[in-house]
Amino acid sequence: MDFGKVITAMVTPFDANGEIDWARTAELIEHLIVEQETDGLVVCGTTGESPTLSDEEKLRLFAFAVEKANKRCAVLAGTGSNNTAHSIHLSKEAEKLGVDGLLLVAPYYNRPTQEGLYQHFQAIAESTDLPVMLYNIPKRTGVNINPETTIRLSFLDNVVAVKESIDLEQIAEIRSHAAEGFRIYSGDDGMTLPILSVGGYGVVSVASHLIGKEIRAMINAFEQGNPEEAGRLHRELLPIFNGLFVCPNPVPVKYALGLKGLPVGSVRLPLVEANEHEKKLISQLFA
Repeated sequence: MDFGKVITAMVTPFDANGEIDWARTAELIEHLIVEQETDGLVVCGTTGESPTLSDEEKLRLFAFAVEKANKRCAVLAGTGSNNTAHSIHLSKEAEKLGVDGLLLVAPYYNRPTQEGLYQHFQAIAESTDLPVMLYNIPKRTGVNINPETTIRLSFLDNVVAVKESIDLEQIAEIRSHAAEGFRIYSGDDGMTLPILSVGGYGVVSVASHLIGKEIRAMINAFEQGNPEEAGRLHRELLPIFNGLFVCPNPVPVKYALGLKGLPVGSVRLPLVEANEHEKKLISQLFA
């Protein structure tokens, strides 16, 4: 399964009561596919506020995204957690609903050893026929999937990619020794071009809600042998990449979508909406 170059880590729209707004979710999916030309959607990832979604909500969102995408882009279900058995259950249910792949974040808070990480991902991968993308983001999870562990996992039949949010040295090591065809995605918009330069494949993006076509143009320029143009686009987009993290994700991107005429509601506690200073900073990104 080719998930594509630009995958959007999709926000979850909420109504004024904090419930999922299904009409806005349909509009957002259409916007991402048609206007931003995304290759894939991660549904119920961290940007989708997965910690605050019930299993019932997640499964409904998976099914809804599959229906609305209608094969126009890949749908990856965020089924990872720090409970292996629970992740296996969600992954099996997601597979029944027709998703195209799984995004599995490293187990957070309980800080397993590298062998524990390997067995966790192995158990989930072996419970499903779906292709799996690992997700390594130590600043959120408290644990790094060491390159040796990712390389080991890459030789499992259906572990096909990793979303990396750490240093280039680690990414280069993975690229050098992982299984043939294993793909590395940037998990940080601002690191996309540097990661491409050491063998990365694409990006799982937050900013693609708003500038998906521009991100694709940057990737295309690099792949077509025009690093000067790719660098120019990277520098031009960098203030937006950074500005969308002026406060905890997905608060800024949700506010920015509203500014662009696609209101997706606020966030669920423990997140809170941007304050006036933060709103001003976000507004200036798109002035």
